[in-house]
Amino acid sequence: MDKMSIIVQIALLGIGLVHCATTISLCTQTPYPQLCATKISLCTRTPNPQLCNAIVVTKPLATIYETQFQLRESALQNTLNKAEQVRGLVAAMDVSSFDERAKLAWTDCLELYEDAVNQLNRSLGSTDQHSSQTWLSAAITNQQTCQNGFIDFHLSSHLNSFPDILSDFSKLLSNSLAINKAISPSMATMSSKKTQNRRLLSDGFPEWVSATDRRLLQSSVGPPTANVVVAQDGSGNYKTISEAVAASRSGSKRFVIHVKAGVYKENVQIKGSMNNLMLVGDGIGATIVTGSKNVHDGSTTFGSATFSISGYGFIARGMTFVNSAGPQKYQAVALRSSSDHSVFYSCSFVGYQDTLYVDTQRQFYRDCDIYGTIDIVFGNAVAMFQNCNFYVRKPLGNQQNVITAQGRTDPNQNTGIIVHNSRVTAASDLRPVQGSVKTYLGRPWQKYARTVFMKSSLDNLIAPAGWSQWIGNFALSTLYFGEYMNTGPGAGTGGRVKWPGYHVITSATEVGKFSVGNFLAGGSWIPATGVPFTSGV
Repeated sequence: MDKMSIIVQIALLGIGLVHCATTISLCTQTPYPQLCATKISLCTRTPNPQLCNAIVVTKPLATIYETQFQLRESALQNTLNKAEQVRGLVAAMDVSSFDERAKLAWTDCLELYEDAVNQLNRSLGSTDQHSSQTWLSAAITNQQTCQNGFIDFHLSSHLNSFPDILSDFSKLLSNSLAINKAISPSMATMSSKKTQNRRLLSDGFPEWVSATDRRLLQSSVGPPTANVVVAQDGSGNYKTISEAVAASRSGSKRFVIHVKAGVYKENVQIKGSMNNLMLVGDGIGATIVTGSKNVHDGSTTFGSATFSISGYGFIARGMTFVNSAGPQKYQAVALRSSSDHSVFYSCSFVGYQDTLYVDTQRQFYRDCDIYGTIDIVFGNAVAMFQNCNFYVRKPLGNQQNVITAQGRTDPNQNTGIIVHNSRVTAASDLRPVQGSVKTYLGRPWQKYARTVFMKSSLDNLIAPAGWSQWIGNFALSTLYFGEYMNTGPGAGTGGRVKWPGYHVITSATEVGKFSVGNFLAGGSWIPATGVPFTSGV
């Protein structure tokens, strides 16, 4: 460490220990007072300022924007170094004393920490603030998901076997997220691709859906032009989806798999190395992928998915994803997406508890049907549902229905579940008894849960309170649950909960934060043809 860095470090260690004026005075005694003051300003905006103060920087750059970006890069590099250390230590753990369920949870952790390293690598050097915030949010979620696997099996005590440095890693991640958010203006200035130029194209899809992909999604005439075809009768290249995925080519160019009508009984994994895959089925109810893994029989929630995606840019059209385990098996996921820029168009997701796991990253669902009972849609992605149908099914006798369970653990994560221009109604099995079953729009899975229903039709199955607690008063003052201009017999807000975190949104500016453009892709968008909202909403 050179002399200047030592001086800056000494000045910065004073933060939190001395009065602000004294700290400023110390900064004036350093060779680069502006750098010192900039760092202090950023560190005070993180949840763990002492760790932030330990960041070593060398010299200021030409502009304040570049200086702030260098500080951000130093924070990310420190966090990445720690992530790589954690990944190695978790992989080297002695798990010989773990039973089979604990080993399954540990195996999930290996995948999740590997992905955390990947997300940090993607963020390092990026000037796209919204993308970086998404990737860092995913890295934080991965750490929580690792713990959830042990919690699923009531084996929380096994977490004591994990390396002690996980606590520091968690704090570094949270700091990196806070710094990335704090210097958003600097990153916007430096970015060569301005996010405000993004548009929602006239066909209603985000601009990151290419023209070729939009044509594939919207095509309704004949079978798609596919790289390979899956058909159970042998008329295609493969008889199973898993075989076709294994033979697929990952890259910047779209690889299309046409899955002909049929019931495919298999668990399919799209790994993180498999990018830009597209599955095109023959329609909802025609092309069906079904499995039955569940927590009751020994899977983690994360590992129970019939269909799971980690690779970037996944698209599905005209597919049905099913977990047939049934309500008595508890958590049983039909589809889990951890795929950034994933799109699901005219698809169906069928299960009971935990049907659709919107795990991490940016996800767009349009014209989809979702069936379930408890926590039908859950996770911590940046997830938007437009023009979708939520069909609430009949639960077990002692259960109530909850449509969403959002998992935001850090106030700086840009995540949430947004339901727009959609419909919530009872499925055929619930209708005869819906008066005896309470159904809620959501509950807070984690401390900073964020869910908004806007301009949607809510049928009379929704309980007057609208929203349900998780346990006691947990998260009631830190969550963000919102409703905006919903319609239908279940949309009245007069009897809604009175929690500090619940909002009946009336401000156009406030609801604009949750538009497709601002929430899902971080820029302004123009209205989609046929979608009932104007600019921003």
